[in-house]
Amino acid sequence: MFKITLLNQSSKSCTNVICMGEKRSDISGFNKLSVDERIEKIREFADLNEEEINLLKKTGSLDIESADRMIENVVSTTELPFGIATNFVINGKDYVIPMCIEEPSVVAAASYAAKLARPSGGFTTDSDEPIMIGQIQMVGIENVEKGKEAILKEKDDIIKYANDVDPAVLVKYGGGLRDIEVRILESQRGKMLIVHLLVDCRDAMGANAVNTLAEAIGPRLEKLVGGKVRLRIISNLAVHRKARSRAVWSKEDLEKSTKGEMSGEEVVEAVLDAYAFADADPYRCTTNNKGMMNGIDAVVIATGNDFRAIESGAHSFAAIDGRYKPLAKYSKNENGDLVGEIELPMAIGLVGGTTRTHPIAKIAVKILGVKSANELGEVIASVGLAQNFAALRALATEGIQKGHMRLHAKNIAVLAGAKGEQIDKVAAKMIEEKKIRVDRGKEILESLESD
Repeated sequence: MFKITLLNQSSKSCTNVICMGEKRSDISGFNKLSVDERIEKIREFADLNEEEINLLKKTGSLDIESADRMIENVVSTTELPFGIATNFVINGKDYVIPMCIEEPSVVAAASYAAKLARPSGGFTTDSDEPIMIGQIQMVGIENVEKGKEAILKEKDDIIKYANDVDPAVLVKYGGGLRDIEVRILESQRGKMLIVHLLVDCRDAMGANAVNTLAEAIGPRLEKLVGGKVRLRIISNLAVHRKARSRAVWSKEDLEKSTKGEMSGEEVVEAVLDAYAFADADPYRCTTNNKGMMNGIDAVVIATGNDFRAIESGAHSFAAIDGRYKPLAKYSKNENGDLVGEIELPMAIGLVGGTTRTHPIAKIAVKILGVKSANELGEVIASVGLAQNFAALRALATEGIQKGHMRLHAKNIAVLAGAKGEQIDKVAAKMIEEKKIRVDRGKEILESLESD
C-alpha cells in the first residue's frame, strides 16, 4: 500500500519516499541504514512479498556482512553457477579450470575443445610483463611540442621520483614505474598532452596502484610544462600486458568429433571458412568475439577479477588497427591440421581486490594452482581460444543449436513449471523428441502429473 502525503504548500514538493501515490527513489540516508532497514525500504518501494524478502535475505558463501563492506547500499547477494572445465593441458601442465557463468554449454564446450587439443599437446602460452598504462591528461599548454620535449628530457628524474615516493608500494615487490611515453592528441577541445606511465604491477591488476601513481606525478608535470592536469586514470587497453595461447587440432581428431560425418580435411576447411567470415564482417566478428569472451569472462569472474576491464580491453584491442577483427586466428600447418592462436590484453591480478576478499574466488585460485598473474592470464587466454574453437567447429559442422539446446533443455523445463525430479524427466523427453520448447515442456509436465 502506498503512503499518501500532502504537498508542502510553500515548496510544492514532496519530501517523503512515496508521494501522492508516486514512488520516489531519493531515499534519504539509504547508505547509512542497516541491511535489514534497506530491505524494508525496498519492500515498500517494490511491493515485495514475504517469499521474495526471504530470498533476498538468503545469501550463499558470500555472507551479507562481507558483501556490505565490498560495495555500497547492499541488500543481498547473488550467485552464478560455478562449473569446472576439464581436460586442459597448458605448457605441459594439467589444469581444471573454475568458470562462473549462467549460460548452458559454455563449460562443456571449453572442456571438449581442450579434450580434442590434448593429443596434440594441448595449449602453449606466453605473456608480456605485467605493464599497465596510467594516463595523465594535460590541457592549456602554450606549446605542446615543447612540453613533450621537456617531459621526455626529465623522464629519468620523474621515474626516479615516482619510485622513490612509490605511493602504491610496487617497488617493494619488484614493480614500479618503468617508462614514460608522451603523446600529442588532437581533440575537439584543441591539443592535449597525454602522458603515459608504464607501470609494472607484478601480480596486481594495478588499477589502484596506477591511479595513485598518476595522481602523485600530476603536480610535478604541471610545474614542469605549465598548463593544467585533468584526468589521471588507468587505461584498460593494456597493450603492454598481453597473453597469448596456441593449440593444434589434428584433422584425425576433428574427423572423429563428427563421428565420421565429415572428413578431417573438411572440418579444417569449414573452420577456416568460419574464421574468414568473422575476419571480413564486423557483424559476424562481434558474435565471434562475444562467444570467446563467454569462456574468458567466466574464469575472470570465478577468480574475482574485473571482467569489465577485460571486456573493454579485448574489444578495443580487436579494433586497434581501425577495423574490428577476431581475437583468435586460424591456419593450417604443413600436415593439414588446424592451428589456433589468440592474443589479447590480460589485465588480471592475484593480489588485492575481490580475488583476496571473496571466499569462492580464493578457492577458485587454489583449484587453478596458478602462482602468478601472468600464469593466470595465460590460462584465461587458453580458455578463450578453446571456447572460440568449440563454437566455430560446432557452427561449421552440426550447427550451434544441437548441443546448446540439449544442455538448455533443463532451463526450458524449469520455465515450463517443472520442479525437482520433474526437471530431468521433462528435459529428457524434450531432447528425445527434439522439441525443446516451453509449450511442449508444459504438455509433458501435465502428462507426468496426471499419471
